[in-house]
Amino acid sequence: MPAHKASPIELSSRHERELNELVRAHSTPQKLAARARIILMAAAGHGVEETARRLGIWRKTASQWRRRWQDAAAPASTAARLSDAPRSGAPATFTPEEICQIVALACKNPETIGVPISHWSQSKLARQAVERGIVKSISHSSVGRFFKRSRS
Repeated sequence: MPAHKASPIELSSRHERELNELVRAHSTPQKLAARARIILMAAAGHGVEETARRLGIWRKTASQWRRRWQDAAAPASTAARLSDAPRSGAPATFTPEEICQIVALACKNPETIGVPISHWSQSKLARQAVERGIVKSISHSSVGRFFKRSRS
């Protein structure tokens, strides 16, 4: 059974420029750069099989990102078209701003802000975050996860 040919992708000059900038920028995450390469190769007329072979990726990956690019609304930004789809699961309990405020609190010397201890513990930091109105409630283990995540 012959494989069906992937439909060609037409790029606006703006999208082509943005995709090339993503590929060339050293600060672009590799997953995003690979997605941009997939779309640029599709626009150059390369098929799914050839794109996958040249980039060293699965055919399914090349096909998926081509399809997602084509299914996105035409005026959508390049970043929006190449971003991950929302994932299932519970929404985040704490906002990035709350996490930053808790981390900033931990960077302060407790004695200089009126807390009668010499060093922060996760429990003391959690209590202070609640007392200062940063969050309504938080466990010491959640505070610990913030710092574990920031070290890796």
